[in-house]
Amino acid sequence: MPGVKAGGALRPGWRARVPDYPRAMAWTPGGDALLVLDAAGGLHAFDGTTGAVRWRNTEAHPGGGLALSHHPRSARVATGGHDGTVAIWDSALGEPEARLSLGKAWVEHVRWSPNGDWLAAAAGRALHAWSAQGQEWVAPAHPSTVSGLVWAGAGEIATACYGRVAFWTPRGDAATQTLEWRGSPVSLAVSPDGAIVAVGGQDQTVHFWRRSTAQDSAMSGYTTKPAALAFDASGNLLATSGGEAVTVWSFSGNGPEGTTPGQLEVHPLPVTALAFARREHLLASGGREGGVVLWRLDPTGAGVVVGGDVLPGAVAEVAWRSDDRCLAATDAEGGVSTWRVSR
Repeated sequence: MPGVKAGGALRPGWRARVPDYPRAMAWTPGGDALLVLDAAGGLHAFDGTTGAVRWRNTEAHPGGGLALSHHPRSARVATGGHDGTVAIWDSALGEPEARLSLGKAWVEHVRWSPNGDWLAAAAGRALHAWSAQGQEWVAPAHPSTVSGLVWAGAGEIATACYGRVAFWTPRGDAATQTLEWRGSPVSLAVSPDGAIVAVGGQDQTVHFWRRSTAQDSAMSGYTTKPAALAFDASGNLLATSGGEAVTVWSFSGNGPEGTTPGQLEVHPLPVTALAFARREHLLASGGREGGVVLWRLDPTGAGVVVGGDVLPGAVAEVAWRSDDRCLAATDAEGGVSTWRVSR
């Protein structure tokens, strides 16, 4: 990849493969294992240190897998798929614990709350959540298919569908806040404090709202759909895809309105994946050409490359281990790769 030398702060770790396109992945809370769900419906657990297969279930979701989320504190992983179910597994042993049916629609989104007290899932126009005690809550039907689901703090769910972002409190009868605009979202992100929400649109724009004012601001100039969005741990930086460059907006001071964003340019093809480290201004990006790049950013969103590598296929996802000392990525050829992150 022009402009990036393999290595730097990324030191190659183990590599493995899954039989089909990797749809989603997640580290266990302590980083002892990496879970990967593939498009054929297989769920695979790799040892976090060696990459050896700990266990695998090739029929976790008959018809195909779509979504995966690991519990933040316990050895439980939730998955969703084409079969219209949410499955909960013991991530240490690979044993099934429960399977919840949401009907005929595909389960495209599954998310544990940050404190692990709730599990939320979306299928078609339906949003469901289950408490740790097993109580189920169902939101009123969305006007169109739910295209994004994230937690805005421990007790509030944000969803995106055509023309709106809505916020829900489990057990509530109606949305607590609705932000509307004319557009179809392809991505959704909420700042860690829940104060700012951003969506990437089919029309190649990024919209954001400060929830305190509910005022819609649009950022344009993207050449592809901004399908990857990521806030840093402070909530001051928002990294967006939408072309070959990573565009980083700063919410410090009066930004980002009227400011010039950081432009991180090294990928020769569109950016496909983004993830911030938890404790430092380190950003990992992946591209359609297979490049994985590590950036160090300043508070304005400007950055420099501090490491990189190239995978055989387009990068599907990048994910940091909880201690920020290891980075994982999946690619379109079924590859699963890790790197030790040096300081």
